Amino acid sequence: MTDYSNIKTFDELIEREYGKIGSESRNAYEEKAQMFIVSEMLKEARKEAKLTQQQLADRAGTKKSYISKIENGKGNIQLSTLIRIFETGLNRKIGLTFM
Repeated sequence: MTDYSNIKTFDELIEREYGKIGSESRNAYEEKAQMFIVSEMLKEARKEAKLTQQQLADRAGTKKSYISKIENGKGNIQLSTLIRIFETGLNRKIGLTFM
């Protein structure tokens, strides 16, 4: 059992659970976390626009199953496709920050 008594910050907890930044396990965690964020942003934007997954797919020129996969945090998504879904399908601009 892991001892959490000396952990004082969220960053320390993440490092304890998933390893140091740059490690394979931490990279996998970070990738899943980012996909979760993207999926929730898409789902929220689609619902605010009062669109079904099918309507969004039609507007963005993709398939409903692809929208569903993204919203459920499954599969890979290309940046160009993500931009097209937000800009063409939802009439929204997205900004990216590289760190």
